[in-house]
Amino acid sequence: MTKVFEKKIGLVLPGGGARAAYQVGVLKAISELIPDSNPFSIISGTSAGAINASLLASRSESLKEAVEVLSGVWCNFKTNKVYRTETTVMLKSIFQWLLTISSGGVLAKNPKSLLDNSPLRQLLEDTINLEGIKNNIDKGNLDAFAITAASYSSKKSVTFFQSIQDDIDWERFLRVGVKTDIEIDYLMASIALPLIFPAVKINNEYFGDGAMRQATPLSPAIRLGAEKLLIITTDLRSHKNHLKDNQIYPSIGEVGGYMLDALFTGGLLSDLERLDRINQIIENSENNSVQTSKKKMKHLDYCVISPSKDIKKIAKEHYKDVPYSIKLLMKGLGLKNRDDSELLSFLLFESSFTSSLIQLGFEDGMTNQSEIKAILA
Repeated sequence: MTKVFEKKIGLVLPGGGARAAYQVGVLKAISELIPDSNPFSIISGTSAGAINASLLASRSESLKEAVEVLSGVWCNFKTNKVYRTETTVMLKSIFQWLLTISSGGVLAKNPKSLLDNSPLRQLLEDTINLEGIKNNIDKGNLDAFAITAASYSSKKSVTFFQSIQDDIDWERFLRVGVKTDIEIDYLMASIALPLIFPAVKINNEYFGDGAMRQATPLSPAIRLGAEKLLIITTDLRSHKNHLKDNQIYPSIGEVGGYMLDALFTGGLLSDLERLDRINQIIENSENNSVQTSKKKMKHLDYCVISPSKDIKKIAKEHYKDVPYSIKLLMKGLGLKNRDDSELLSFLLFESSFTSSLIQLGFEDGMTNQSEIKAILA
């Protein structure tokens, strides 16, 4: 029997590396608040959020079962399931980078990336049934699914999507939507952190992490028909940094962590501000709608769930679980179990850390259940 979504609700899952385990906790809370249904007709993900989104889409006939599988994956994570952590492999990679830079590329070929994430490809192939996405769309359990990657050649943000609708490809300034059947390469491209993980070739183009060019992360879900949005971000929106005396010069690791944080959160926060402005204009207009040259714009309700605690401080608590080779790398980058271990929180794919984030996400979901229920109503 084909399911009919009365009000199309879009689920937006931005990136965040290992932090994306937080999204699983929030989804777990939602599956308990509404155990008998899957309210999301449109699912959009980027980077690590694309992994969570793809598994949900492949099992969209049951949100509870999908979340159980997700929890099983994230609660049993090991860093070596995402990227190779053998000391010899790490030393070889670091040595190649140093030799390439010092010799101008004469003595060694340009390295593709700092880390080898081939184990992640195998994990995705074993865990996610991508054919299930098409089946759920055909059965009406899902209207649309989208993931975003960034093209190194065209310099565009490319959203690959599957949908029940035809002729809805879009092209705007530096962003396009392409209807296609999602494959593992698309997922690997969406999570290919620049310099850290290797780029992925799709149709003669090389792609990297989708957050790099994604100035409007809410756009794919909206273009695919979402009338409400639930956004689960891994950024602490209300967090305020308190400056300490005797600030020291930032290490390479701190700069790297700052860049990743900006990569994953900057576009989302700007897009939310843009949506708020549009909603205000619509609220003050006649008939609560604004007609553009191409479409009628209506007020769009949304709910954002974000961590109530500083994730990088949680990462510090689990520094002891970091593989030895990664500790060497972190120390080499200037991170020695300090409070500002931003980079560590993105790369720490250990079950002790991810389980803590799932628990935090679950608690935050339950704390914000009135807001969640309101947007899902």
